[in-house]
Amino acid sequence: MRPPRYLQNVLLGASALLVASAHFLPERQQTGPVLTAAVDFVSPKRVESPTGSEHVVATFTKAAVERFAGAVRPLSRPRALEDAFRSYFAYKTAHPGDVKKPFLYFVDYGLPSTTPRGYVFDMDSLRVVDGPFTVAHGRGSSTSQYGVPTRFSNASGSAATSLGLYLTKSTYDFHGHAGGQAYSAVGMRLVGVSEGFNDNAFARRVVAHGAPYVTSTKAGRSEGCPAMEPARAERLLPKLADGGMVFLFAPDENWMARDPWISATTE
Repeated sequence: MRPPRYLQNVLLGASALLVASAHFLPERQQTGPVLTAAVDFVSPKRVESPTGSEHVVATFTKAAVERFAGAVRPLSRPRALEDAFRSYFAYKTAHPGDVKKPFLYFVDYGLPSTTPRGYVFDMDSLRVVDGPFTVAHGRGSSTSQYGVPTRFSNASGSAATSLGLYLTKSTYDFHGHAGGQAYSAVGMRLVGVSEGFNDNAFARRVVAHGAPYVTSTKAGRSEGCPAMEPARAERLLPKLADGGMVFLFAPDENWMARDPWISATTE
């Protein structure tokens, strides 16, 4: 099963992704042999079917996993980064106009909330922008204040975390309550693009935001939002907003087998 619009956009997306590949190569050039080779690779004589794009996604995913493997702490599953990067490149290939920034906010919810489990990656330069840092999960995803979330939902009113791939939208002034006290922080709207798993996120008002119940050593529970420390949110969310991406992972077998952006590139 491929995501909607995949076939219509794959050649355009592959071209955009390959032109951007100059950023992955040493001694990259804005013009010259690297860019020429990238453009030549996606000419009609080279890419005649979606298979060519799938090869590009696989190649870039492998390069990113290899680059970041030594920079990321042990995760709940070895495939967590691979799923995140594969989904990112698959979406960027299918929707090149949507991904306007190279930043990916990744969270491994297979780890407890007392363990730093969030990262922001620069997918052009293949470097860690920030992380690991603590991130909240939804109160509907666990029965205790701290620990590993085990329930994930796309349903309104669930207060649960929704797994999958998101596209970032604008920042705004977020207002919330914690410990009976009102607080304000920067927020960033999210649109879930993993159909059936997080595509109600915008309607549910699931956003990324700063929260006082997230500290450097532990994270309390949100209403389903991947909340972070307020100061970190002030620094990172404007970078991510308006065309970055977010990937929320957990070792949930149903989701891993059926998320359209993971399964679309593992057929």
